Amino acid sequence: MGKWLWLASAMLALSACGGQPEHEQAAATLPAGESLRLAAREIADMKAIGAEIATRDQAEALARISGTLTSLTVRAGDTVQKGQRIGMIVNSRLGYETSAYGAQIAAAQAEAARANADLARIRDLYDNGVYARARLDQAVAAARAADAQVAAARAQQGASASVADQGAVLAPASGRVLRADIPAGSVVAPGTSIATVTAGPPVLRLMLPESVVGQVRPGARVIVNDADMPSGSREGRVVQVYPAISGGQVRVDATLPGLSTQFVGRRVGASVEIGTRRALVVPRRFVTTRYGIDQVQLVAEGKRLSSVPVQIAPTGDAETVEILSGVAAGDTLFATQATRP
Repeated sequence: MGKWLWLASAMLALSACGGQPEHEQAAATLPAGESLRLAAREIADMKAIGAEIATRDQAEALARISGTLTSLTVRAGDTVQKGQRIGMIVNSRLGYETSAYGAQIAAAQAEAARANADLARIRDLYDNGVYARARLDQAVAAARAADAQVAAARAQQGASASVADQGAVLAPASGRVLRADIPAGSVVAPGTSIATVTAGPPVLRLMLPESVVGQVRPGARVIVNDADMPSGSREGRVVQVYPAISGGQVRVDATLPGLSTQFVGRRVGASVEIGTRRALVVPRRFVTTRYGIDQVQLVAEGKRLSSVPVQIAPTGDAETVEILSGVAAGDTLFATQATRP
């Protein structure tokens, strides 16, 4: 009996002595790296939205008279100066009216010549006592009326010619032609848009839903999520929030350094800052991607590492990411030197 007790005591002592070195070995085999204890902090709340490269204003070259567009000398992409003639509208009816007013002038001039001749003859007879004063007054009035008819006919002819001159289509502003797609020979009416010209500096135009417009202020950060944009033109600031709602949306303009008007109308993806929120943000090196799944190494009790799948989102900073799910505040993450860039 004493022999068996001695054997049991020896086995327990050996197992106790073997357990401690095994724990120390597990702790010693952790790879070299760094740990990070998760804690929520305030970050900018960015809302993804569609955006369009535009200009501060767009000016329309409109037809001022009805008629036929006989010529259009610009195309989309051309550069024009304010007041430059870019097209011509001709209305043949105005030519006929001008000719008719010319004939009226000739008739009025002939009538005025006859009335003035009668006035000269009657004045001479009045001076010799043949006609009374009333007859002279009638002749003076008739001559004045004839002269007025000549002036009226000339004014009508000038007005008709002035309307015809309004057939010239002028560039309303200096800039680049965005649209000029009405072919020559088309019949146009007053107010028809012949061409659209950029006006003002280029801007990034965003259409925000009215539910968040109260959270956007001038100076808010805007990030363009388009790899084709120049690196210096991917971040800007809101410069104007328009005080009008159309179709449940509000127009917001933002400026970006180096933004060009070369591709006005191009659609790009963007994010705009609408406030702040608390989030778990970690350096990008703590997240690895295996087989399309983002994972982090979680340090458990006893310094054991376990890979945990997480859902991440960009933060606007290429060096950090936001962890949406998979871990919580208070957890400790581990990044080995091999995962560093």
